[in-house]
Amino acid sequence: MPGGDELSSYRAKRDFASTPEPAGSAAADGAGAPRFVVQEHHASSLHWDLRLEHDGALASWAVPKGIPADPRRNHLAVRTEDHPLEYLEFHGEIPAGSYGAGTMTVWDRGTFEVHKWRDAEVMVTLHGERVQGRHVLFRTGGKNWMIHRMDPPADPGREPMPETLAPMLARSGSLPRDGSGWAYEIKWDGVRALAFCAGGRVALRSRSGRVITPQYPELRGLAEPLGTTEAILDGEVVAFDADGKPSFQALQGRMHVSSEAQVRRLAASTPVAYVAFDVLWRDGRPLLDEPYEARRDALEALGLAGDHVQVPKHHLGDGEALLEATRRAGLEGVMAKRLGSVYVPGRRTTDWVKVKNVRRASVVVGGWMPGEGGRSGRLGALCVGFHAEEGGLRYAGRVGTGFTETELERLGGLLAPLAADASPFTGRQPPRQARWVRPELVAEVEFAQWTQSHTLRAPSYKGLRDDVDARQVGFDPGA
Repeated sequence: MPGGDELSSYRAKRDFASTPEPAGSAAADGAGAPRFVVQEHHASSLHWDLRLEHDGALASWAVPKGIPADPRRNHLAVRTEDHPLEYLEFHGEIPAGSYGAGTMTVWDRGTFEVHKWRDAEVMVTLHGERVQGRHVLFRTGGKNWMIHRMDPPADPGREPMPETLAPMLARSGSLPRDGSGWAYEIKWDGVRALAFCAGGRVALRSRSGRVITPQYPELRGLAEPLGTTEAILDGEVVAFDADGKPSFQALQGRMHVSSEAQVRRLAASTPVAYVAFDVLWRDGRPLLDEPYEARRDALEALGLAGDHVQVPKHHLGDGEALLEATRRAGLEGVMAKRLGSVYVPGRRTTDWVKVKNVRRASVVVGGWMPGEGGRSGRLGALCVGFHAEEGGLRYAGRVGTGFTETELERLGGLLAPLAADASPFTGRQPPRQARWVRPELVAEVEFAQWTQSHTLRAPSYKGLRDDVDARQVGFDPGA
């Protein structure tokens, strides 16, 4: 039986009347190769526990991102208290209120060879069902160690997951004439975001590549169902109104917020979901050149599910029926995606077509008009435009409706530090009363139509976009 010194810290942290964990009584039999176990631990945060049999107990490390599969990337490993040998077989639910509360499952087990075992360095070769090969654990300071795979990747073709990727874009248009070669999805009225998932953790990046994970803390767990599977997902961050419909206006309050306390309050009052509709990378393999239908199969095979993640179904053919259903439901429209099409990062192609029930466009804010009457002394209308193909920011009209009192105050605060001395527009200009700003904000507007002079007719403000780079906003005649 292990001595008290090896397990005293382990026992001191646990009430064995409350937790099903073993107290420790087994003795090492000394026969055969030493054993190891890797347990997937859904505690306050998902991590993996590596335990190596040593001196009658299990030397243990918590590895937040799992055992590295690639020698090019080391993972943090935090040294924890030794555990009893019975933990080689332990799995189950550690009850709330107990140390390490959460679900514990055996992820891998096997035997290992010892090459070095020192106070600050442990080198072993693991022989498990999932993990094989030589690994070294080395201390970097205090309880913090790193784990490094010394052998080549178990999968020779494995590539490291990129840290950034530009999403593929769609063109505005009508339903394809021959719909048999197309799939149709609901168009979600949210913020486009790629989800980089690794080690059960996620980093969300907007269309412009900006990390937006801190704005949506309720989405931090969306990668947990993937476990050690690495994946890049394409989708949208969506807020829903009281009727359960996607609402870009409801999402407005979640954007441009920097206070952590305010972010937490908004996450409780206006929660969002991540709606995933594509997968671009999986376990060291890019899927960009795979056809659309193969990527959709791969997405559904990931088994994503949870309170804040959805994988809606796609529909093969009969786009008219889905478009009519979205029209009756008051949704924005549908996305038509050509079967067999590959994923082209950062490109706007005819393989994806957005078909809208209402006309919407992204426009650049270049100035504002002072209000009159009830709006005297503050913003009355936004002066907006788009970047012309021949260069320069082209004026596209004024947007003076669709604002709430709260949004008017917020816009005033955002526009003030962007004040400029000269107009950013080339050619035709807004009225001379306009106040100029640097063209950095992007507004979403709903409108009746474009005029022949490329001016918005009857535009209504719907909100600001933080997932679109103002420099990339051009004229979209199909919007």
